[in-house]
Amino acid sequence: MTDSAVTARPLNKILVANRGEIAVRVLRTCHEQGLDTVAVYSTPDRSASHVRRADEAHHIGPAEAARSYLDSEAILTAARRSGADAIHPGYGFLSENADFAEACADADVHFVGPPPEAIRAMGDKTAARQLMKDAGVPMAPGTTDAVASTEEGEEIAAEIGYPVLIKAAAGGGGKGMRIVHEPDNFAGAMDRAQGEAESSFGDGRVFIEKYIQEPRHVEFQILADHHGNTVHLFERECSIQRRHQKVIEEAPSSILTPEVRREMGAAAIAAAESCGYRNAGTVEFLVDRDLNYYFMEMNTRLQVEHPVTEWVTGVDLVAEQLRVAQGEELGYTTDDLSIRGHAVESRVYAEDPASNFLPDPGPLKRHAAPSGLGVRVDAGVEEGGEVLIHYDPMISKVTTWGRNRTAAIDRMIRALDEYEVGGMATTIPFCRFAMQHDGFRAGDFTTHFVDDEFDPSVLRLADPDRDELAALAATLYHARTQDEDAPSIAADGREGLSPWRRQRRHTS
Repeated sequence: MTDSAVTARPLNKILVANRGEIAVRVLRTCHEQGLDTVAVYSTPDRSASHVRRADEAHHIGPAEAARSYLDSEAILTAARRSGADAIHPGYGFLSENADFAEACADADVHFVGPPPEAIRAMGDKTAARQLMKDAGVPMAPGTTDAVASTEEGEEIAAEIGYPVLIKAAAGGGGKGMRIVHEPDNFAGAMDRAQGEAESSFGDGRVFIEKYIQEPRHVEFQILADHHGNTVHLFERECSIQRRHQKVIEEAPSSILTPEVRREMGAAAIAAAESCGYRNAGTVEFLVDRDLNYYFMEMNTRLQVEHPVTEWVTGVDLVAEQLRVAQGEELGYTTDDLSIRGHAVESRVYAEDPASNFLPDPGPLKRHAAPSGLGVRVDAGVEEGGEVLIHYDPMISKVTTWGRNRTAAIDRMIRALDEYEVGGMATTIPFCRFAMQHDGFRAGDFTTHFVDDEFDPSVLRLADPDRDELAALAATLYHARTQDEDAPSIAADGREGLSPWRRQRRHTS
């Protein structure tokens, strides 16, 4: 049945309330659809790539996110000034802010995302667990309400059985979360979880659930229109993580059988329908070694890792978001879709894997992304730009496609070998390490991969001074190869390697 409050209304001008690679990615689909586009930017983002790719751009504040990309009034003011009739929030910032979605509706600007009620229901983890319980979606044993006191929490943990997980009711991304293996450690862990939840989300409530040991993180992509149609576009595996945040993803998962895939897909659809979901979203599960699966949370937005789903289904998820926002029917079911080949994603962050993935922002002195058959790079920073300290340190996402998982992984290794970045440490060496790891290649790994398998010393990363020299060498090599009198490349191709790449091979 069609939502009574929604009527088909074509969109003409889209404001992208974000920055970096996701803003560029949304702008591209908007341009393909013939839509006018509006970018917003903070002061240091004045010349950023997303600003230059939009039809017009509006300044919304200083560098601090709270006074720019998180300032809903500044963004709505830009929408009014530009005449935008819709706002696409991307991911992060205001994408899962129910108050902002309501403010858009009040301003007669379409929010390209789910209804505020769905955002609220899934943003509160205890409310979401109650919805899942009512919908019959499998969950790990635990509470559906926030724990009122340490004493109550200790009683619940003893009843569930250790180890347990203390989690923020209002959060995600690993904030406000603690694993407790022994009763003696419970009180301190709960106190730290509550404090972190309060500082991160302004809400110190926590709940408790059984900790699944050696889990896999598997999520299902959902699309729902305003006509009662909900489909899933299969799953993504997101188990390679640092600090509970993803760094490598793939589609499909290497462990799901067709039967389990159907069951989990049906559970994901039930989860979405339980809260009246519309537009694109992701239902996340933990999967144990016996392929038992448990609801973890629902992300009410487009995911960072959506390109791997696009590779294996051929569906442009941003285009589908815009179609749903305009009141169109999806026009297909999950049975009309199929998984074609395999796709892998490596997130390239300005982070130092040798120092517990600490951010390493700064000027991007060299940025030459890989290309070729089956390679896609979604970049938010270009050579000569800067990875700013104020925001997430992502430089780009590299995704590769192959006829099978091995082919996709081998293509990723080739792409990472081609990728040239100078001026900062990046996660490229770690991603290459993972792609070549026997356990990853065999599909035998868990969310503990970084802690259990990754030894930073194997990377032999170059120090910053040598990295700057590598960037300079690459620049000089580029200038030299533009000279008509430059000598030809040797037949074996060895002289064709830039000095930067030779430097990297000696140090990685």
